[in-house]
Order: sequence, then structure tokens, then C-alpha cells
Amino acid sequence: MNFPRVCGQRFHRGASPSPQRRSHWGPPASLLLASALSLGAFAASPSWLAPCALLLSPDGHTLYVAGGRAPRLLALALPEGTPLWSQNLADCATGLAWAKAPSRLIVTCSGGSNVIEVFAPANGRRLASWPAGHGVCSPVVAPQSHRLFLCDRFDHSVSVRNLNTGRELARIPVLREAVAAALTADERLLVVANHLPEGAANLSTVAAAVTLIDTRSRTVRAHVRLPNGSTSLAGVAIHPSGRWAGVVHNIGRFQVPTTQVEFGWMNVSALSLIDLEQGSLAATVLLDEPRRGAANPWAIAWSADGATLGITHAGTHELSLIDSPALVRKLDGKPPGQLVEDLDFFRGIRQRIALTGNGPRTLVMTGHTAYVGEFFSDAVSVVDLSRHQQSGTFRLEPEGTVSPEREGERLFHDATLAHQSWQSCATCHPDGRADGLNWDLLNDGLGNPKNTKSLLLCFQTPPAMSLGERTTAKEAVRSGLRHILFAVPAEPQAQAIDAYLRSLRPVPSPFLDRGRLTASAKRGQRVFDNPRVGCAVCHPPPLFTDQKSHRVGIHAKGDRPTDSFDTPTLIECWRTAPYFHDGSAVILREVFTNKNINDEHGRTALLSAKQIDDLVAYVLSL
Repeated sequence: MNFPRVCGQRFHRGASPSPQRRSHWGPPASLLLASALSLGAFAASPSWLAPCALLLSPDGHTLYVAGGRAPRLLALALPEGTPLWSQNLADCATGLAWAKAPSRLIVTCSGGSNVIEVFAPANGRRLASWPAGHGVCSPVVAPQSHRLFLCDRFDHSVSVRNLNTGRELARIPVLREAVAAALTADERLLVVANHLPEGAANLSTVAAAVTLIDTRSRTVRAHVRLPNGSTSLAGVAIHPSGRWAGVVHNIGRFQVPTTQVEFGWMNVSALSLIDLEQGSLAATVLLDEPRRGAANPWAIAWSADGATLGITHAGTHELSLIDSPALVRKLDGKPPGQLVEDLDFFRGIRQRIALTGNGPRTLVMTGHTAYVGEFFSDAVSVVDLSRHQQSGTFRLEPEGTVSPEREGERLFHDATLAHQSWQSCATCHPDGRADGLNWDLLNDGLGNPKNTKSLLLCFQTPPAMSLGERTTAKEAVRSGLRHILFAVPAEPQAQAIDAYLRSLRPVPSPFLDRGRLTASAKRGQRVFDNPRVGCAVCHPPPLFTDQKSHRVGIHAKGDRPTDSFDTPTLIECWRTAPYFHDGSAVILREVFTNKNINDEHGRTALLSAKQIDDLVAYVLSL
């Protein structure tokens, strides 16, 4: 793989690369997705800001901080971090961007509502508020064309808006759960990270992708598939040369039984580089070390001169600083698209800085300083890039009593609980939901992988696991800590995780119309409730499960003829594809048609195509 040598260029302090080669300055709003990856899970917490987005003013004198748990926007004067002003938001933030001429702050908010808010940077005065797509996050400003690009996560699309009026100009379908984006300096290419794999999970190759959008034609130029097992894509950033983009993500080794974690047996953390000229994967390298994982990489940013690449590890509470020219030299000559499995790859070219806070999920770098937002510590760490060490901390909220739910969420995302820090609970259950992979867990023997289940309502709908092997979610939590994290948890830790999982709340379905069922969904509800069809027999409201096991006519490799499967709740099933314990049904319509030939999970053979459409509309609205 031949990389250009521009990484080796050095720029004097205060200078910039030439406009033709410089990446678009702007928030790496795509890197700022702490809240974008937990939309609608909780009610706002007035005592816990949870920084999910950071933004530096162009002059570098002000740091703006948006809250992912408390709906507030703060302005801090640098270098001391002195508070300048605070403004309430319509909902918890999911991204932050700077627009100029005139100067404005663009904040995306999502949770109970989906809103774009515009503020004056000097005093926080609200200038405008625009309705947005479902799960709106990661705003990216195109100043030359006066456009605003937004990831509408749960609409699986990117929307294009007029920057001055907020009017939607186009909506571009991507793949699954767009959560981060970055724009080239010439504004011709938008790079979008899709959070989860799309398609069936019972295949030999399952991987998420990065979407490249031609902003002039507003069409998809390419979907760049990442290595097998790639999931939980998070931050994305474009090198100042404009030659390639970097995206951080997890790689699940879902094809092996979960007998150990050493040497990345189950999960590894990765950096993928996308060749933007070729529109293809340049290389993927692992961020872990032989006996020390670097779990849950989250935010990524390059220094202005391209010499340093920063990556936060939200699971191990660290910041990696990578010598970017040395990275390019080590990759030069390797075949394009290669997954470099060497766990010693970064030896000598990377510094792992242990931060004093917890859950670093957002990052901005300027000059010789990096600012890292620590989600669970309600703080911003200041890192001296020249000395490779933390030099200070800005507290955002006074330290107070931490609720069991907040402590449990912290532990759920904490990879230091696991043996050698290879993974956290959230590695396979992002947002407490599912990673889109099939895993061969040991609770039901070897050779029979099952699709990862969402943990939403797991305490309210026992038993747990596809075969119901764990009688309660409480039992499953402790078993997972022991046999998946290979940890020896203290009971108070397990109880806190219990509290977190109990606190999870459904995100309103994107298939609702202003929070209500559509006409089609109302017709589908009548079909669902019809005793002749029988859907409501096994999926009765309000939890939409009878909490019993049934044979459903789906037989995967390794299944026993006598296997019966726990009836899952249908709440939020719009978010949990693929379906069935083997992840073989890509879309919900398949559940009622070609995956139900013998009417073993609902008597749908008697339904017309129109009735099937209505039934699908109803179930996707739950």
C-alpha cells in the first residue's frame, strides 16, 4: 500500500497546511458522539452533565461543552477553563459544530425530541430551533456551500440542510445507524461511519461499513466494508492532507467459541484507514497490545499538521497519541485492505496516556494541547501533546452523590473490570442493545452461536438468553461478568449494573407519526390482535412477550431438535435486526413470510400482502 509522504510535513506553530490540502476544520463533530450512542436511554439528569461534545472556537480562546445527560451547553474560557456562560438545551446533546459568517454554534439534540438548536457563541443566546431527523447527531458544517450535514441515526440517513434557514434540501440513505461524519476541505466528500453491520448475522462475513457521499450529486460514491466482525463504529476524522480518513471501531471474533479473552480472542479494538482517492479500505490495524487491551475506542482526531493522531479509549480511560508519519511508513508497501493482526504494531510509535477521569468519549486537539471530555467524570482532561502527559482537569459539575444507575452505566462501559481490559459489557451490547453479531457463548454448549440480544427490559421479561438458561437477568449479569469478561466482580458492582439495566428506556420508534400510530400501523394492530393470526398470544401487551419458550420453526446449525426459544419482547424491535436466535431474518417482513412457511410463529399464511405490510408497520412502531 503506497501512502503519500505528506504526513512528514511539519508546520510552524500557528501556521496551517495550504487550503488545497487542509482538512475541513470544524468540530470533528463526528468524533463527538457520547450521547449519539445512547439516544433516548435515560431521562435528563440535572446533576450529571456527561460531556458528549467539545468544540474549540476558531481563535482557540473558548471551549464549548455539550451535555449528554443534562441538556446544557457550557462555554469555558481557556486556558484556565473559567465558566463564561451556560445555556439550557431542548434535549440532551448529540453533537456540536461551528458555523461562521455570522458565527454560530450548531447543537444537535435527541432523546425525547429531535432538534437542531443555534446559539450565539459570545453569550449563548438562542437564535433558532429546527426540527430534525430521528436520532439526529454529529453535525458537520460546509461553510463554502452554506450547507449543514447531519447524521439521522435511526433514519439510517444523512440529511442536507440550508445552514442559514435549516430547510432540508436532501436526504441521503446510508447503511445502518449513521453516527459520525467528517467533510473534506473542498467539501466534495462526506465520510460517514455506520455504527452496526447491516444484513444477516448467520453468515461467514458480517461487518459494518463506512459510506462515502459525493456532496455535489448527493449520492453514495461507495460503501467501504471493514474487516470481518467490525462493529460499533464510533469516531471518524480526515487527515489534513485530505488523502485518507480514519475510523475507530471494534472487531468481534464471533467465529470462535468464547473460551478466553487473551490476545484478543473475543474482541479487539481497531483503527481503519480509508483511501479517499481510491474510495477503498487502505488498512486496518489493531490498537491493543499482546497482554493489554485498548477497549472501546471512541473519538479520533489529527493534529493540524497531521503529525499526531489522537484516539480515546473509553473503556480503558486512556488517550493514544500516535506518530502519524511513522504509522504511514509502517503501512507503506502492504497490500491494500489488509487487516494487520500484529498486536505489537504500535510499539515505539504510540504513547498510551492514562487519564485521571473515566469514559473519555470526545477529543479536540489544537497546537500543543488536547482536550478530552470524560463522560462519567463530568470533567475535561487537558493533555500536553509535547510532553505526552495530562497537565490539568476542568471540573464541569461539583462532585456529588452518584446514583446506582449512573455507577452501573459506568461499570457497564468499563473494560478495566475485564481480564487484561480487552472488552466491557458495552462491547457486545452498545447502548445496552446488540452488536449485530452471532456469538458462540458457553452457557448452552459449543457450536451453536446465537444472535446478541438487546438488554432493554431484560429485568422485566425473564428468563434471559435465547434458550432461557438464566432464570433472571440478575443471574445473567453475574454469569456474564465471570464467563465473558473473565472477571471476579464484587456484588455491589453487579448490583449497580442491575440498576443501570433496569433504568434503560425504549427510544420512540422512527415509524411513528408525531408519536402516534400511522393508519397502516393501526390496521396492523388489528391484525396483530386477531386471535386467528395469534401474534398477541405469545406477544401480549404491555411487554409484548409471554415470557415462555416456544419452538418457532427456525433451525440453525448446532440447534437440537428439541430446542425451544425464549419469546423476545417486540418493544424496540425496529432497532434489533437481524431477527431470530440465529440472526437469519434481515428485515421484519421475512419473519412473517419466508421465515414462517409452516405458520409456527403466527398464522400469517392467511394474510394478504397488504395485511403483512400493515402488520410490519405496527410491530415496527412498538
